[in-house]
Amino acid sequence: MDMFAVDDEVAQWEVALLPLRGAARLPILLPLAWHMRQRDSARADKLATEAQSLLGPNDVSGRARMQLARAEVQWLNGALDAADAQAQQAFSALCEYGDQAGCADAHWLQAWIAIDRGDHGRRDTELALALAAAEAAGDRKRQRIIEAVTGRWEILRNPTCAAYWTDRLIRSNGADFRTLPADIATWVNDYFGIACSQSSNFGTAAGHYIQCYEMALETGQLRIAITAATNIGEDYTNLNNHQASLEWMQCALDLARPTGWPRSVGASLMHTADTMRRLGRIDAAEELLREALEILAPVSGARSYAIALQYLGDLSLDKDDYAGALDAFTRLGARAAALQQADFFTVAKRGQAHALSCLDRPQEALDTAHEAVRLAAEQNNVYHQILALRVLAIIHRRHALPAPEGMTELNASLHYLHQAMAVGNTIEGYTLPGDLLDAVAHEYAQAGSYQQAYATSLAARAAWDKTHSEEATNRAVAMQVHHKTEHARAEGQHHLELAAAEARRAELLLQTSATLEHLSGIGQEITAHLDASAVFNVLNSHVQALLPAHTFAIYLHDPAAAALVRAFGLEGGIPLPTNTIPLDSRTSYSVRALLERREVYVEDLSRGEHYAVTPGTCPNLSGLYVPLLAGERTLGVMTVQSLLACAYGERERLIFRTLCAYGAIALDNAEAYRQLQNAQTQLVSQEKLAALGSLMAGVAHELNTPIGNSLLIASTLQQKTAELETRMNGAGLRRSDLSNYIADARKASELVMRGLTSAADLVNSFKQVAVDRTTEQRRMFNLQQVTHEIVATMMNRIRNANHAIEYDVPDGLAMDSYPGPFGQVIANFINNALLHAFENKPHGRMVLSAAAHGDARVLIKFSDNGGGIAPNHLSRIFDPFFTTKLGQGGSGLGLSISYNIVTSLLGGQISVVSGTDGTMFTLDLPLTAPQHEDAGPAAIYH
Repeated sequence: MDMFAVDDEVAQWEVALLPLRGAARLPILLPLAWHMRQRDSARADKLATEAQSLLGPNDVSGRARMQLARAEVQWLNGALDAADAQAQQAFSALCEYGDQAGCADAHWLQAWIAIDRGDHGRRDTELALALAAAEAAGDRKRQRIIEAVTGRWEILRNPTCAAYWTDRLIRSNGADFRTLPADIATWVNDYFGIACSQSSNFGTAAGHYIQCYEMALETGQLRIAITAATNIGEDYTNLNNHQASLEWMQCALDLARPTGWPRSVGASLMHTADTMRRLGRIDAAEELLREALEILAPVSGARSYAIALQYLGDLSLDKDDYAGALDAFTRLGARAAALQQADFFTVAKRGQAHALSCLDRPQEALDTAHEAVRLAAEQNNVYHQILALRVLAIIHRRHALPAPEGMTELNASLHYLHQAMAVGNTIEGYTLPGDLLDAVAHEYAQAGSYQQAYATSLAARAAWDKTHSEEATNRAVAMQVHHKTEHARAEGQHHLELAAAEARRAELLLQTSATLEHLSGIGQEITAHLDASAVFNVLNSHVQALLPAHTFAIYLHDPAAAALVRAFGLEGGIPLPTNTIPLDSRTSYSVRALLERREVYVEDLSRGEHYAVTPGTCPNLSGLYVPLLAGERTLGVMTVQSLLACAYGERERLIFRTLCAYGAIALDNAEAYRQLQNAQTQLVSQEKLAALGSLMAGVAHELNTPIGNSLLIASTLQQKTAELETRMNGAGLRRSDLSNYIADARKASELVMRGLTSAADLVNSFKQVAVDRTTEQRRMFNLQQVTHEIVATMMNRIRNANHAIEYDVPDGLAMDSYPGPFGQVIANFINNALLHAFENKPHGRMVLSAAAHGDARVLIKFSDNGGGIAPNHLSRIFDPFFTTKLGQGGSGLGLSISYNIVTSLLGGQISVVSGTDGTMFTLDLPLTAPQHEDAGPAAIYH
């Protein structure tokens, strides 16, 4: 595919595309999208998108070419980062495919992106790579275009190499550019226009730029056409032909404004502003230049922005804002160093010298002005020499400085002004400006040479009349009015469009206000359900009531299978079977809605590109597909279809969109609730296992002491018995030995009995607690005994933590309730105190007390002297999963479980008070718990 095409070819593609449908459009879409990229960039982007949707996954080159077209559109619009990323992706694909011509075009675009960034090192690299790729492709036309552009930037950096590049391009293309193909002629003429401008041959430069402009328009290269028009205007400005300059500036603006491209619009505005300044229209110039700088901000690294800084400096000098001028020209100097473009160094030095002189820094000004003259001479740029020599004249007029060497005129100012006039006379078609001649006349008058002053004044008046003609002034005024009118018209049009849109919106809202009010109530109903099946059913009932819906289906996204799975579907009231649609399906509107995250409405499915009727289903004609969006996540797609074409107007689509929004919220909530239930079940199970493990460890430790003591005493008694037996079988057994043995045996028997009795008591307590906790057995129990058993099982952990617990429970309080769950509540209180209350506090104290309360009730209090609960946490301590020790031993379930046990299973109430001196939990329980139909293992505290 060529880089550029002429208008006739594009027109033929446009006509050929009109009757085509579907994949048949592809052979025309590809070249048309590519060659529309600057002719109509918005349409090119749409055509490229359509082409990408039709291209197969294996058509790497076509896809990359369309991506490159879209990257160029982003570059034109100033989105340099996005354009660069897309261009690099396209290059990688083209390189892998082996498309060398495509690789050349990718490097070409990346070079221009680098230019707008001001990265001229990368520009050179990309142009060299583009030339190499074009040579590898054997594409002579691309090579000649890239050579011309490379030469253009080389002579801007180093004007002395112009002879080499001029000779090279003439050898490549011939001396008669009229015979060149239009696309090559565009860039060859652009090169020669710049080369002639650099040597101050402005008339010839304008001629080359006019050829460049015409060829660029013919080949759809709108950006270089706009640049050529501004360059023509600048050349005429330098020749002091402001009438012709303004005509070309107007031409550039008319081309640039509809595109909205920041670099092109900004460049057109700034060049127009400089011509306005030279005509004395300072206010208009300042307005245009400020707008240009604002528009060019996204491409502040580009050459255009540097030119705008130059014009800003000159404008500041005309306004006597010398500090502002010095700042602008200093910034220009920094940009010149970054860009490595020689003409900017000269301009920056000249402007700085002028500003320094007016700021009364004469020696700095003089040195800087001489540097500007030297640079201009080295570059053979006589126009910049004239400006620098005039600055030297200004410096000598303002300050008493030594006369220059070889001065032959009456004073130093006249010396430099005459040099400027002499240089100006070497420029073909150049008219000496009136202000230069006025300055010469003024110096003659100051020196007393009135006859020469008068003669020069007459010449100055003639120059003013020629360069500031009435036609040029009138055109400047007309352009200023036109510019303001365009602004006002655009703003007015924008306001009209906003008003029309608001009116349409108000009308739609008025027509559907009752529906929207009804939908609000429906939304509350839909989102109240936390079960997916219930959500499906309620959505279906409302869809059937509000819309023409022969078919209604909900597809959920399955990331693992990379597919949409039909979770619910009805057609004509009959359930549809499960259906799976792969996400790489090109024919599925549901997949398109999901992947593009937007509504897809097909008014007549029979005219669609992928119309097909699934066997066993009805041939629907209208289809509406809306993604189910929950924030940034896409849950799936809802679709409603009708047997009639065009069944869903704006009102129906609004209703369905709203139902989809509510459905997405409800389904997301249902999934979150399901995950929460699973997590809660798992955490509760872990909590119960941890509590049982802690109970086992405590009991084992408590049993170790009495059993260990009993073993020690039994082994001692065994030893003494063996000794007694030895004496009895030996020399003889004395009465005293037998008496001592009997005494020791009696004492040992008492100790063993005491230890084993204690162990037996602990085992019985453990058995009772364990049975109660695992079976939730309801029975009559003594509150004091159960409390003793619970504290005994926790005692080991309490002592190990260096804390203490006391309990005061009167004997005789009998309860018909659930001792196991009650014990779990008390154990949770103790665990909570050990984990939270006594943090960084040794020797904590806990108190458990109980007392009869009212009729058949008991009041149980558990308190600690710990650090208390923070006021902002107090209202949340019974919430599930609320803990300040997540990951440090706290699950956030202990007190929540306790609350559920007390209020549900035990039929009581629980409250808490807390302060800096500790916390107290109070249980108000009935002595007889309420009856429950099912108090088995699935009780609420699980």
